[in-house]
Amino acid sequence: MLLLCLLLPLQLKAQQNAVIKGKITDNKRNEIAGAHIQIEPISLFTISDTNGNYSIKVPSNSTFTLKISHISYQNSEVNFQLQPGEIKLFNPILMVKQEQLREVTVDSKKAITDKNISISTKQLEQLPVTGNGAVEQIIKTLPGVSSNNELSSQYSVRGGNFDENLVYINEVEIYRPNLVRSGQQEGLSVINPDLVSSIQFSSGGYDAKYGDKLSSVLDVKYKTPNKFEASAEASLLGSSFHFANSSKNNKLTYLAGIRYKTNAYLLNSLDTKGEYKPNYTDVQAMVNYRFSSSFSMHLWGSLSRNNYNFKPETRNTSFGTISEALQLKIYFDGKEKDKYETNIQALTLKFHPNSKSLYRVIASRYETTEKETFDIMGQYYLSDLFVSQGGSSSESLENLGVGTFIDHARNKLSKKVSTIDIKGDHKKNNLFIQWGIGGKHEEVDDQINEWQYQDSAGYSIPVSDSEVSLAYTKNAINKISSNHITSFAQGTYVFQNNKGEFQITGGLRYHFWDYNTKSFCSPRASVNYIPNWEKKVKFRFATGYYQQTPSYREMLTNNGQISTNVNLQKSIHYVLGQEYYFKAWNRPFKFSSELYYKDLKSLTPYDIENVRIRYYGDKKSKGYATGLDVRINGEFVPGTESWASLSIMKTEEDIIGDELGYLPRPTDERVNFSMFFQDYLPNNPSYKMHLSLFYGGKLPVWTPKKGKNGESFRMPNYRRIDLGFSKILLDENTKYKTGLLKYFKSMWISLEVFNVLDINNTISYLWINDVSGNQYAIPNYLTSRKINLKLTAKF
Repeated sequence: MLLLCLLLPLQLKAQQNAVIKGKITDNKRNEIAGAHIQIEPISLFTISDTNGNYSIKVPSNSTFTLKISHISYQNSEVNFQLQPGEIKLFNPILMVKQEQLREVTVDSKKAITDKNISISTKQLEQLPVTGNGAVEQIIKTLPGVSSNNELSSQYSVRGGNFDENLVYINEVEIYRPNLVRSGQQEGLSVINPDLVSSIQFSSGGYDAKYGDKLSSVLDVKYKTPNKFEASAEASLLGSSFHFANSSKNNKLTYLAGIRYKTNAYLLNSLDTKGEYKPNYTDVQAMVNYRFSSSFSMHLWGSLSRNNYNFKPETRNTSFGTISEALQLKIYFDGKEKDKYETNIQALTLKFHPNSKSLYRVIASRYETTEKETFDIMGQYYLSDLFVSQGGSSSESLENLGVGTFIDHARNKLSKKVSTIDIKGDHKKNNLFIQWGIGGKHEEVDDQINEWQYQDSAGYSIPVSDSEVSLAYTKNAINKISSNHITSFAQGTYVFQNNKGEFQITGGLRYHFWDYNTKSFCSPRASVNYIPNWEKKVKFRFATGYYQQTPSYREMLTNNGQISTNVNLQKSIHYVLGQEYYFKAWNRPFKFSSELYYKDLKSLTPYDIENVRIRYYGDKKSKGYATGLDVRINGEFVPGTESWASLSIMKTEEDIIGDELGYLPRPTDERVNFSMFFQDYLPNNPSYKMHLSLFYGGKLPVWTPKKGKNGESFRMPNYRRIDLGFSKILLDENTKYKTGLLKYFKSMWISLEVFNVLDINNTISYLWINDVSGNQYAIPNYLTSRKINLKLTAKF
């Protein structure tokens, strides 16, 4: 917050501008609210209020274009040149737009969508991204969301883990990988930011129309293009290309995108040196066909191939304090070869019998094959540097431990999920009704063969006469086939009185799982209240019962076997929030806050190592999560949206039968702060800056083997700043495009600086024993400072 306060005066320093204002009406003198007013070429914008009035600061002593647009009226453009300090009164009259509608869609934005956080897709284009998805990078800056790993697209929400988040693309549920252990193995996110048209996110208390997960929902929609568009991008981390178009009669529309990424450049900054050969490829396509004004078909397909090949050579990690400065050196033999392949196909049929009803049939198929193969031997030397006594970081004065470990794995998992859903939306006056019924079939075939051998100072862990005793071993063949039947119904009623506007939503969700032959119902409700105050304020209360059927990984015990007592996780959400809309420096801002309490009735305990979750499938617990999320967003710099988020949270659980009472959960991050900030040069807006700042609190860690019965401590805070600078080389206003440049709509070049402060952030620990049996936690650090160059073009 101090950094934010220091930056604002510099970014908001006033320059002498002119002002243009007035009232927008139609040819019948009706006031037009919600008209979009934009100033080109510097991309300043505002909207008209409920009375049609508007006011906007504009540059002086230069010619600019004022563009006015509205969904129901024809666009208007007028050129102006004003003197410094001049106030120009301009009252435009817009003509009603008359055109044939391509398709009638029941839209519930006013009553429903406002409950979630909406993210503009404009923020995705020039965002510095080190991980695997620009959408997830934006989500990580929202209140209640935390992620201490820039290499991963995974995130936790309000004390939950990665498996508790729902993700939808065009109403098709997306699943996270199963065998991935670390962020560098994860590959590309399924969401292709080039194809995205809208992003909605809820961190709790969401509606019954969404599925059965404990924490959050991310709802992504892909574009339906009405004209040709294309883009290409190339950088040191990979490349991407996408295109979209429609037929002359707009009945057929299509879009496709291909992405290639290799993060070897980033991984070379890790402590473990070696031969990194990761490569990730993703191809997606979507075809829409409108048979008539009431019937349409939408086909979406996705194919991804993620390969991670790694041959480690050496590792040199320094850690500890000045009084106890330690160093670990490891010499490796062997290699790792992982392969993850995912295919998704989805078909959606939409039927609009009239303007107030919409029916959808959604059929999808998800298939993944994951292979994990490695044989790695490491010979390590743990040394005390005696820095406090004159030693240096390049010399070892005493060896505390010398040993060898061998890691072996031959794991293969295949998973198939087939779903079909029928959904309906209906609007009658002020009542909006949604319902759905669906079925899902899952098949999992998992072969686990994994072990580790440890030898410290020449003496291996005790052995018998017949066989070697291993530090741990997992060997299992698991097969599961199960079916789910789900349904939901919810209604939203909107009404107004002298107190203000009310939006009341109530819904019920039903789920049956034949694996344990149990069914459950989940009621959910929310109330939005917008009082008739001079200040625009909205209050919200939401509550609901959220019950999560266990995924395959949640059913496993520590030895890799399927638990005989599968646990259904349950949580009750209580959310109380407010949104306050105001103007500062004559620009729009919004301050929002949410106070929440999650009563975690039934949980499956787990540990987190990097991005891998190890569940205790044979144990149960209960707990809670409570906290406060605040966010302020708006135009700190004219024409660009920025925001800052602060979250304070506490979550604990009590494992039944361990007699240890309440313990912090692995995601108990007490404080989390993030900021996304944009700026440009006032006299040359083609030069832009994007900053992402993250601060995460200390996460708890337990010593291995003993689980929650062992000692615990907290890893260091997560601190990171990513900075991006971009220069627009050409855009629609560029004159004299010649040669190949005339085919480009816009082009810009970006310089990205990752981890500007070069901080060693810890993601997990490697545990080493010395000759006396003492255990040392060797930190596994994330990436250091790196620079990336990126060129982006739109056609």
